[in-house]
Amino acid sequence: MSASKTTKNLETGAPSSAQRDSKLSNFLCFAVYSANLAFGRAYKPILDKLNLTYTQYIAMVALSEKDDQTVGTLGEKLFLESNTLTPMLKKLETLGYIQRKRDPADERQVRLSLTAAGRDLVATDPGAPLVEATGLGNDFPAVQKSVVRLRNNLLKAKQDGSAKD
Repeated sequence: MSASKTTKNLETGAPSSAQRDSKLSNFLCFAVYSANLAFGRAYKPILDKLNLTYTQYIAMVALSEKDDQTVGTLGEKLFLESNTLTPMLKKLETLGYIQRKRDPADERQVRLSLTAAGRDLVATDPGAPLVEATGLGNDFPAVQKSVVRLRNNLLKAKQDGSAKD
């Protein structure tokens, strides 16, 4: 999304013009979107060697933070619905990286944990070379925090109703 004629340019803070706004390079959302695509392309050869997708890998990283999570909790962390997660989690279970089990207190809930093989894989940190590949150097933590703040602000704005459909 770009700024309108009466607002400031999100990239520069300068007043917007119709001509500048129509340039794709001025869309912050496109910069974030295309950076996400670039990350996916950078991760692909690394994860292909491990027979994993990016989504499978980040699910394993999220599970490494806390054992015995429910599918719902993991879905919230990853911004994914259970109908997207379930086939992916079955594949990770088949690969021997996670264990899925029904919650004895509530059979409707499926609990997830990494196996020893899953923990070992996450511990190797296959994505570590990509930190350097970003070229951000010491700015990496600040950029990561800014992107998280951006995401959280957008989610809050939507939740508060200030980001209209």
